[in-house]
Amino acid sequence: MLPNTKPKNRRIATRLAGCLLCFVLLPGHTQAAETKSESERLEKLERAVELLQKRNAELEQEVKSLKKEQPSSPAPLSAEKRSRFVPDSKSYVEKNETTEEKKPVYVTPGGAEYKLTLGGYIQMNFESGDVSAFEGRFGLTQLQDRFRLRRARITLSGDFAEQFEFTVQGDFEQSDGLSSATRTGFSATDVFINWHRIPEMNFKVGQWKAPFGLENLTPDPQILTIERSLPTGAIVPERQIGAMLWGKPLATALPEQKDLVTYYAGIFNGNGRNFNTNDNNEFMYVGRLELLPFKGQLMGQEASLKIAGDYFFSRDQTGTNISPALNLRVGPDGSLSSYTLTSPDERNAYSFDAWLTIGPFDLRAEYLHENVSPRGKTFTEFDASGYYVQGSYFLIPKKLQAVVKWESLDPGQVPNDNIHSITGGLNYYIHGDGIKVMADYVHTWSDFRAANPRFGDDQFDEVLLRLQIMF
Repeated sequence: MLPNTKPKNRRIATRLAGCLLCFVLLPGHTQAAETKSESERLEKLERAVELLQKRNAELEQEVKSLKKEQPSSPAPLSAEKRSRFVPDSKSYVEKNETTEEKKPVYVTPGGAEYKLTLGGYIQMNFESGDVSAFEGRFGLTQLQDRFRLRRARITLSGDFAEQFEFTVQGDFEQSDGLSSATRTGFSATDVFINWHRIPEMNFKVGQWKAPFGLENLTPDPQILTIERSLPTGAIVPERQIGAMLWGKPLATALPEQKDLVTYYAGIFNGNGRNFNTNDNNEFMYVGRLELLPFKGQLMGQEASLKIAGDYFFSRDQTGTNISPALNLRVGPDGSLSSYTLTSPDERNAYSFDAWLTIGPFDLRAEYLHENVSPRGKTFTEFDASGYYVQGSYFLIPKKLQAVVKWESLDPGQVPNDNIHSITGGLNYYIHGDGIKVMADYVHTWSDFRAANPRFGDDQFDEVLLRLQIMF
């Protein structure tokens, strides 16, 4: 606005007030003078009207002149103070620059979905000591101290008004990268569509984690130790491609008790993630049943108890890797590696788990068992089993958490092939799971190595650190 417009506006307002005062007082004054004649009053009224007309014309003229003086509005500008480096100088100088304001960028869904979310997370590890010995990797396969990009995932999810939702997730880092030849690139982890119109019976198709095992189904950013337990990695099936029915049977009948029962029943190819071809005409069948018998107050704290059971059955073809986590087959020195079938097999597995929470205290336990039987004569039937017990407590509410976990795996293939570990850790939640720092110390020992000292050490120690960022 021009700097002289405010005084002009004040003059206009003063003149209008004067005109109105004349209009009001003059007639009143003529009425008060009872001695004056009617003709004199009419003359004064005429003069007042003439005065108002004259003042109105002047005001209109001033308004027109003000409009002519105003320039056209310039393009929106924004002033910024920027530091620029001057060539042949040893310092930065500050310079005020005026730049044209940028227009906003809009991203809209390509389909008919009314909700579209883009996110992901990064987990960066530092590992020192007997690296990955807690996974049964010792001896010739032991890794060195390292920085490790553990996970770098990006997720796109959306929801449609027709009660369909979808998720597309991929990982930029999925191997240890022992050499450039074994390093894997970006590939899909979870890709699925879920129809959730009926809460008692959702229908899901695509690729995701088979519904087996509490620790396995806990999302990666929410596990309380840096790595999952050895029994989970050895026995739980990989991500699979297939279809599943799942839901909460009491969601409509008893809304307040909708979480009391949750079921999952799926059918999958059974040969792991990102394989669109089945290895035979057989399928993997997986089921899980969860019960939440208690949720409320206990000892003045929010508390809950969840128990669950799982089962899967699969008939696999020769060449199928039944332990992608690299820790089921027992080697000559007692170390573990992946288990690729040398003949068709039949697998039956089950697990039980419990999860108790009382305020800042959290206790979880799980037992897993798997029977692997050959449908030929190239390997011997075996039973692998394992368990873990994990407790945690918030030393500082919602900030600093202490964790202890005891675990054991019996691969069941040679005498004394048990592996045990104990983990002690601290988790610091800078911004919940969104920004979290974790530190674990893991002590592992091998019964096989202890019984056969010629193969080397039977005690192993490792320190793991992690920084996690979610976006």
